[in-house]
Amino acid sequence: MREIVLDTETTGLDPAQGHRLVELGCVELLNRIPTGLTFHVYLNPERDVPAEAFAIHGLSTEFLKEHKRFIEIADEFLAFIGDAPLVIHNAGFDHTFLCAELKRAERMSIARERLIDTLLLARRKHPAGPNRLDDLCARYGIDNSRRTKHGALLDAEILAEVYVELIGARQAQLGLADGGERPTGADGIIIVRERPEQLALRLSDADVAAHRDFVASLGENALWRDYNSVG
Repeated sequence: MREIVLDTETTGLDPAQGHRLVELGCVELLNRIPTGLTFHVYLNPERDVPAEAFAIHGLSTEFLKEHKRFIEIADEFLAFIGDAPLVIHNAGFDHTFLCAELKRAERMSIARERLIDTLLLARRKHPAGPNRLDDLCARYGIDNSRRTKHGALLDAEILAEVYVELIGARQAQLGLADGGERPTGADGIIIVRERPEQLALRLSDADVAAHRDFVASLGENALWRDYNSVG
């Protein structure tokens, strides 16, 4: 199952008051495991960035005016997310901004049914809270030391880890890390490496003889005879 973990940064709290997106970050999950594919853009909001917003994400008007407008990356963004569910913390906030930008770009809005709100998941699982992203990182032992300021891609990467913990899917990743990629042939089939030297035989001659006598006592039609490699 493909899912997209998404986060945004904005110039303010309400697109109805003229506020715009300034950053958009997405992380692809396949069966709840990050694939390494991401989508990340800074956006020219075509307006000033208030000091209050700058204090949160550190993106200045001067920096952002050199980047593309949302309408210029809308199709690329929509192609990346496809029809996958969108995992967002406090999804209503980001969804409102995304729909406002899509409407301005004359593109279809994103249906609310696609949203997976990790804030709601956290409130159900931990009703006593607190359930901010930083609080959930502390609860689950997730390293967020790089998060000195809000950043859409970094927050999406962190949220992907939090989401897996919230839904109890961490066990799906156990045992998958083997220190490197498994070798595969041209057809994608995993190649099984053989030992350079066979393990030393641990059976004594007496053990072999006892096994042979046991199989002989089972009769001519015993299934053991089909698998007996001793003798």
